[in-house]
Amino acid sequence: NTTLAEVSQQCGSSEPTVIRFCRHIGLSGFRELAIRLTEALSQPLSYVHNAVAADDAVSDAVTKVMDTSIQAFIELRAQLSSMPFETAIEAMVNSRQLAFAGLGASGHVASDASHKFFRLGIPCTTLTDSPKILQFAAIAQAGDVLVIISHTGRWGELLRAAQLASKNGATVIALTAPASRLAQEADIFFPCNTIEDTSVYTPMSSRLVQLAMLDALHVALTLSLGESAIAMLRNSKAALLKKY
Repeated sequence: NTTLAEVSQQCGSSEPTVIRFCRHIGLSGFRELAIRLTEALSQPLSYVHNAVAADDAVSDAVTKVMDTSIQAFIELRAQLSSMPFETAIEAMVNSRQLAFAGLGASGHVASDASHKFFRLGIPCTTLTDSPKILQFAAIAQAGDVLVIISHTGRWGELLRAAQLASKNGATVIALTAPASRLAQEADIFFPCNTIEDTSVYTPMSSRLVQLAMLDALHVALTLSLGESAIAMLRNSKAALLKKY
């Protein structure tokens, strides 16, 4: 709640210097610094999650699973203001086609996204195995948008696909771990920070986060496309009714 003047005075500095500091760390200005600090204070720490143990009662295990999923959404909500939704929507609005790529559990998320987005009238492709992902990236063109979904960002095939697609002029959007090579190679990057040991069990919280982010992108894209997209959704729904 401190004002810019108060911060500069307490730091023994000038107001322009405080603003330059904010911009130096990647913020638009002092107001965004206050917002980001508020978000950080309201974000619970991931290491307090309760892991399911082998000797847990069924009721305890179920509660822990639900609590972990809820926690994942709370942490996602705290990061939304810093995510590049506008940039991603701009690329999608002007796209020639959308391709959603993922391996393993993330492949199911890619399939779900393609099922949503194609109803907006944009050609969509689902890529859930390495040969298809690499081949699509190799023939991608400017105007194509490749959305790569990976909780860890460690798959070599996905990294290579991102590099090939970018080289060919396509836009690469990645939903992945911030510290991964895939995040660095992507043109547009959405951080997925869910703490989950994917080597022990099939991940769930990370998939929920990915699904929610893609659903938000779908809604935002629909609004950006306007009445034409709404008409597409209306017609696709009506096609399933006998009276269509």
